[in-house]
Amino acid sequence: MTLKVERDAGAGVAVVTLNREHRHNAVDLDTAADLAALWRDLRHDEEVRAVVVTGAGTAAFCTGIDRSVEVAQPPSPYSVDDPLIAIGPKANDLWKPVIAAVNGMACGGAFYLLGESEFVVSSTTATYFDPHTSYGMVSAYEAVYMAQRMPFGEVARMSLMGTAERLSARRAYEIGLVSELAEPGELPEAALRSARTLAGFPTEAVQGTVRALWSAKRAALQQALDQAPALIALGNLPSERQAELFGARRAGTEYRLR
Repeated sequence: MTLKVERDAGAGVAVVTLNREHRHNAVDLDTAADLAALWRDLRHDEEVRAVVVTGAGTAAFCTGIDRSVEVAQPPSPYSVDDPLIAIGPKANDLWKPVIAAVNGMACGGAFYLLGESEFVVSSTTATYFDPHTSYGMVSAYEAVYMAQRMPFGEVARMSLMGTAERLSARRAYEIGLVSELAEPGELPEAALRSARTLAGFPTEAVQGTVRALWSAKRAALQQALDQAPALIALGNLPSERQAELFGARRAGTEYRLR
């Protein structure tokens, strides 16, 4: 089971847990399909008025796409098949508020989920980083999503520095990526507290406010995302070279926490 879904009808809240702890909650093709289907299903569930999304265990919220996934690409610099493009709630027309509870590493493709959440509650031990450039890949979708939530200089540094450094939970809070910090054991309740509050308000007003907030940036976001396929196709190294760089990284490279 790639996802664990717990519904509390009394509180009006669903908790969605990425359930691949053995892979640091990396997203494979089944998980991507399950997430898209779940978000669309939750549109019809009147008992769910707010959602918390998190990861199983304490090591990672999500580490992006599973490296074992193979996705055939079209032979065109203008087209990219991205299995993560539809894993977020907004991509699936869900306008109920979603809170991300980040309990460990959040990197790479995790930003698709963080980018489409209303706000982030973070464990004090969580870290944030984008490994793409280290492995010869363009950070396009991830950088665009984070550019909507972080100051330009901060997202530029994270996107470009790759695995050389990680953003601490404290720094993420200081720059506004994270809205609340909680000790690891208190993270679930901290996220649920906000979700229960939102679920207790008239859902029409809450969903309308979510739509209003997203309308403020949706045009610019879509324009930026439209550039991503060509940038990825033109800038990514061949998959074999990426694998070599990834293997070298796993052999051991230190990073700096910021």
